[in-house]
Amino acid sequence: MDLLWTIQVIVNTIILVLFIALALFILYLVAADRSQQQHSILRNFPVLGRVRYFFEKIGPEIRQYLIQSDNEATPFSRKDYLDVVKAGKYKSRIGGFGSRRDFTQPGFYLQNSIFPKEAKELHIDQSVKIKTSIYKLDKEGLFDRDEHRETELVDPYLLTDEHAVVLGSRRAKPFHVKRLVGQSGMSYGALGQNAISALSHGLGLAAGTWMNTGEGGLSDHHLKGKVDIIFQIGPGLFGVRDHDGRFSEVEFVKKADNPYVKAFEIKLAQGAKTRGGHVEADKVTEEIAAIRNVKPYTTINSPNRFTFMNDNRDLLEFIAKLQQMSGKPVGFKMVVGNLDMLYSLVADMKATGIYPDFISVDGGEGGTGATYQELEDTMGLPLFSALPILDLVLKENGLRDEIKIIASGKLITPDKVAIALALGADLVNVARAMMMSVGCIMAQQCHTNDCPVGVATTNPQREKGLVIEEKQYRVTNYMISMHEGLFNIAAACGVVSPTDITIKHLLYKTERGDIITGEQYVNRMYRALKEAV
Repeated sequence: MDLLWTIQVIVNTIILVLFIALALFILYLVAADRSQQQHSILRNFPVLGRVRYFFEKIGPEIRQYLIQSDNEATPFSRKDYLDVVKAGKYKSRIGGFGSRRDFTQPGFYLQNSIFPKEAKELHIDQSVKIKTSIYKLDKEGLFDRDEHRETELVDPYLLTDEHAVVLGSRRAKPFHVKRLVGQSGMSYGALGQNAISALSHGLGLAAGTWMNTGEGGLSDHHLKGKVDIIFQIGPGLFGVRDHDGRFSEVEFVKKADNPYVKAFEIKLAQGAKTRGGHVEADKVTEEIAAIRNVKPYTTINSPNRFTFMNDNRDLLEFIAKLQQMSGKPVGFKMVVGNLDMLYSLVADMKATGIYPDFISVDGGEGGTGATYQELEDTMGLPLFSALPILDLVLKENGLRDEIKIIASGKLITPDKVAIALALGADLVNVARAMMMSVGCIMAQQCHTNDCPVGVATTNPQREKGLVIEEKQYRVTNYMISMHEGLFNIAAACGVVSPTDITIKHLLYKTERGDIITGEQYVNRMYRALKEAV
């Protein structure tokens, strides 16, 4: 009895101490909330007002998982996210019971053939199987999901040699591409080493595709998967600059001599982030600083333009210089917005005979780690408007056969890629879907270095959550699944390869419900724009 009484006294004492501590903490919060001058709601409703901030903080997650429908939310819906994750984990795009698309809304549709191609008629290179790991679902409960991975040999769904896309056919070292989809520019520093390594391994395993370095320079992590590289040169000249920040021919030639670097991309006006590049100081580790040739743990604000380029001629002469020095394809990345400047640039290409080997057109809806709202929401045309404009301007000047177009802007599923191909793209870049493949949950913390899943962070503690060996296969599966889907679409359209999908396969349903051809859609838009200009 004495022992039980003693235990009871101890328990009661602990409870009393905890209650007093909680009461004192609440009193402290009351005093602090009433005395502070920043937040009216806390002065009027101390402690209770903090509940508002709690729900405000977790609001995105609550809406994403509990409230919004599968087709709501931006920049990507829950359906968009699951489409990417299913392709990466299970190499599957199969759904049941019918489409969740809202068919009352205006939008693009692809024309199906009443005599589609059979699988054996398609021009696919399936000669070398790819060894990957695919998840198998064992049980899905209310609070857990049991699944395991199995190693499988899968078909690669590569383009045949005759359908391969060639960048820089006139260069000494042209770049032959046997996939239509690759990774858009994402810098090491914006993404952590585990994310970059997983992407490199996964894309290298998928074969036939490419990895764009982003403007942050070439790291060892980009090269781990032996994947083909497009080296991006931003206005900060990271990786091809001297200690004073000027372009270095020596550093450029070093990159050009790397056998995995297949092409160079000049980033004009910072693409989707027209304010200029930005990386917080705590992300600029000594390793990242060495790669970029900047001071470690110093905030990097790269300019929004190349200081030595003042007009079209400066740009074109720089392109010609890089082409001559490297012998490899050189292109540039831009957002279509100012049509007069686009017309002028292409006219100068024609007049000088100097032109890029490719142009990457980034839609205004394209992603970025961080930029200002006023620039993010309004600057530049969305991709499905910008892409056909660029295509037509190049055709009008007789340069379309010389210059390939790479499109980017939320093209995360095969149908969206096929629409881009129909509107004039030769290739497609994808960034955020690649992030989802290595674990991104769309927490939208890319600019804080606090990414909860270790993707957009250089924080070693957060990066531990991203296991390279596991995530690399999701990248491989996503890439293969995308191309399998593209060949499915090609077959349904009655062509032997997705490279044969053209504007003639496209239809557009207007807000009034009228159906117009893809050519009518493009010509109406282009005519209206030219009249406005």
